[in-house]
Amino acid sequence: MSISNPGFDPQRIEELKDELGKLNKTFKILPEEENSDEFVNFYFIGMYQGKEVIYDSALYTLRLHHASEVYELAEHKAAQKFPNFKGITYEEDENGNLKPLTSEEEEIGWFITEIIMEIEEEESVKVQEFVDVDTHHDFGIGVDAALNIDLIDEDVIAKFIKEFNDDTLELDDTMYAFQTEEEDIED
Repeated sequence: MSISNPGFDPQRIEELKDELGKLNKTFKILPEEENSDEFVNFYFIGMYQGKEVIYDSALYTLRLHHASEVYELAEHKAAQKFPNFKGITYEEDENGNLKPLTSEEEEIGWFITEIIMEIEEEESVKVQEFVDVDTHHDFGIGVDAALNIDLIDEDVIAKFIKEFNDDTLELDDTMYAFQTEEEDIED
């Protein structure tokens, strides 16, 4: 029998179980460039409709989720104001230095920055903790989750998996808005 989604394949599940056993962990962090102390992509094993499955999970802080929502809205407003706007791309020269932006890209960048500051000041974008489960994921079942925590470490991931698998995860339904910290702007 052919299994169309490899995350449901008992052999792949056993391979991951063996790997996790050797690591003495309940999860495997995927080596992604985007992983940081505010976002981690990892696999874990859980149950779905009475069968074991691999969950492909993305866990991020509520602050990062908020920043993403704010930036998306600011980009949308920039696209409305600047009809040629397709996103700002940074390119490097042969020495690895960033090439200067065009004057239009620079103007758009400043516009986006102003919109972000305005949105944050007005607290017009608010977010809350959530867990989205995607049963039509290309590998196992996808899980996107944002939690109101300062950073994501191995303890946070292990606690999330335990509570998710035990169906004891309690989400805070409070709506939050965040401000960009001064040190974020200076970087």
